[in-house]
Amino acid sequence: MNQEFVEVLVIGAGPSGCVAASYLHNNGFKVKVVEKNTFPRFVIGESLLPRCMDHFDEVDLLQPLKDFGFEIKSGARFMRGEEICNFDFSKKHGEGWDWTWQVPRADFDSVLANTLIDRGVDIAFEQEVVAVNILDEGSTVDIKDVDGNITQISAKFIIDSSGFGRVLPRLLDLEKPSPLPKHSSIFVHVEDVKRPEGKEGTLITFDVLSQETWLWVIPFSDGRTSIGLVGPTEYIESFKGSNEERLREIIKLSDYYKNRFEGVDFNFEPKAIKNYSKSVKQIFGKGYALTGNSAEFLDPVFSSGVTFATESALLAAKLATKELKGDIVNWEKEYYGHIKKGVNVFSTYVNEWYTGNLQKIFFHRPENPEVKKQICAVLAGYVWDETNPFVKNHNRLVRTVAKIIDMENQVNI
Repeated sequence: MNQEFVEVLVIGAGPSGCVAASYLHNNGFKVKVVEKNTFPRFVIGESLLPRCMDHFDEVDLLQPLKDFGFEIKSGARFMRGEEICNFDFSKKHGEGWDWTWQVPRADFDSVLANTLIDRGVDIAFEQEVVAVNILDEGSTVDIKDVDGNITQISAKFIIDSSGFGRVLPRLLDLEKPSPLPKHSSIFVHVEDVKRPEGKEGTLITFDVLSQETWLWVIPFSDGRTSIGLVGPTEYIESFKGSNEERLREIIKLSDYYKNRFEGVDFNFEPKAIKNYSKSVKQIFGKGYALTGNSAEFLDPVFSSGVTFATESALLAAKLATKELKGDIVNWEKEYYGHIKKGVNVFSTYVNEWYTGNLQKIFFHRPENPEVKKQICAVLAGYVWDETNPFVKNHNRLVRTVAKIIDMENQVNI
């Protein structure tokens, strides 16, 4: 069996894998990225948060992304019937980026991967990880190519950025059920031929159809738009027919969007992800770290997936760098503790969205400007900023504000 030696093996060439690999490469490490698929390829996770701009900037990947011309995302719109709540990232609590992008991931991921290849990073496509052996001094990883040939890579450290592929959780028996409700999604790209001119045609929108179901609309700069429904698995499965037939019926439920998307061409047969929330027993171990969706996926409602992926990937790369240089790293505190803090904040917002408490705050009138600024910072991905009360006291503040709104409504009846 052919054997190759690297210092760090990164599994997956998506945004988190590229951020980790870029950091390691910039710091002089011999890094190899293995990716099961060919690029470009379709993947979900098309709405970014401003926080991830910090990550791309730090590893010198921001300019190639700017050059491509992706659709600018300067906020987000939430709708419920005739009620509208607009968040503007430039009007958030604290410092940080006030814009990001809405991206077809096939293009976005290809820009990142091609940039790294041009800079000399070894990225091997159509290479599937089929076995991992964690050893005292590094690990061995068996890789299968498209012809079924097996090669082995010896690595001092492994960073799993395989996303929904969840390579190490599967191979090392790290999977565990998510505590979040069983929700699913069904989605597609369309030719947005009826797109309105101006800002309206570019807005990312979450159209609330009921307390637990909502439609996303994410316009891209190339004229296409991503549309998807999220809701309880049983509800989505109650629609009959093919995925296309189901999704066309679902779009009719949106009073705001049904005319815009009636009869438009779908770019492919709509895809579905069942019970998408994921979790693991641990996100690091001797000689490895899990990043992004490889570790935990919450819910698409606040577009946190890519941001958690790049946050964890950059941190994992930094800590692996320290460890490989001989420094002692407290992975429990420095990695798990940091990531878990952000996951806990976003988990609160996901849970309180589906209880209806967060929706009460979003659509309550008159708006409280200070509360809105603080929640906006959370939606921008700055969930580690404890100067923000809605971060520091996330586990009780959303419920408290919702209860006050209920009390006000009772008084006004």
